[in-house]
Amino acid sequence: MCIFCKVAKKEIPARIVLEDDDLVAFHDINPVAPIHVLVIPKQHITGIGDVTDEHALVLGKLLVAARRVAEDAGLLQSGFRVVVNHGQHAGQTVHHVHVHVLGGRPLAWPPG
Repeated sequence: MCIFCKVAKKEIPARIVLEDDDLVAFHDINPVAPIHVLVIPKQHITGIGDVTDEHALVLGKLLVAARRVAEDAGLLQSGFRVVVNHGQHAGQTVHHVHVHVLGGRPLAWPPG
């Protein structure tokens, strides 16, 4: 079982900021910005490259939750970034689809 599945099942601790029946959002343990929250589905999906039409609802919920996380963190006015990585070259280190919500400082473009 992957580490994010364990977070979703509360088998390992996390600083949870949002949760419902389908997803959980929690602070990243290695933040790259003052606000760095991960939003994950409770259902294990390996990566964004592995999704199908059946995942459309939960993926939509991830983005709505990302917006709520940003709002709760006070980022709507200053701005925030939502990032989804897939595969080794993109920097995906946990193979469970997840959305990064980043903010709290100016973010450069293009990303590294």
